[in-house]
Amino acid sequence: MSSTTASLAPGNTREQILAVARSFIETRSYLGFSFQDVADAVGIRKASLYHHFPTKEALGIAVIHAATQGFKDWDAARSREPKDALESYFRMYRNTLRAGSGMCPAGALTPGWDVINDDLRQAVRELRNTQVTWLTGVLGALMPVPGKGTSVAALAAYVFSVCQGALLSARMTGRVDDFDEAVAQLRSSLPG
Repeated sequence: MSSTTASLAPGNTREQILAVARSFIETRSYLGFSFQDVADAVGIRKASLYHHFPTKEALGIAVIHAATQGFKDWDAARSREPKDALESYFRMYRNTLRAGSGMCPAGALTPGWDVINDDLRQAVRELRNTQVTWLTGVLGALMPVPGKGTSVAALAAYVFSVCQGALLSARMTGRVDDFDEAVAQLRSSLPG
């Protein structure tokens, strides 16, 4: 196993496979790597991957489920005021998802949306819905009485979409500043 892989994927083989696959999804997209690429990066035979994941789709689903659980764990580990929670969300996107050099694993699956299977699409939707539901709670606490025609859920979906788009734009340019500038505009448009 290479030192790069070791730093990406400590732990047992399954955890290593998941970490490497997530890194590939975030940087190459789901369509940009093969089982052989994962096997080479982990330092195992391709046939050994099938012991842990029978298909690439099963591996993708496991990566997205782990990302969803990671988001839930990230939220549960923090006790914050709503404004601080929202700022923490922006920092999570910027730093954990590596704005300028990576993509959200769910967002990275959308280029191949029409060729991935229904179970993988559902896992992506679950990650999105988990974040939008969380954002709805945070934004609802920031604006307990929405203005006329304002839906907190729609605003939450907007925040999620802007963060995804800001990651995409920063990935295109390789400039984290592009992410920061988009989020600064987003902040200025939010209540509270």
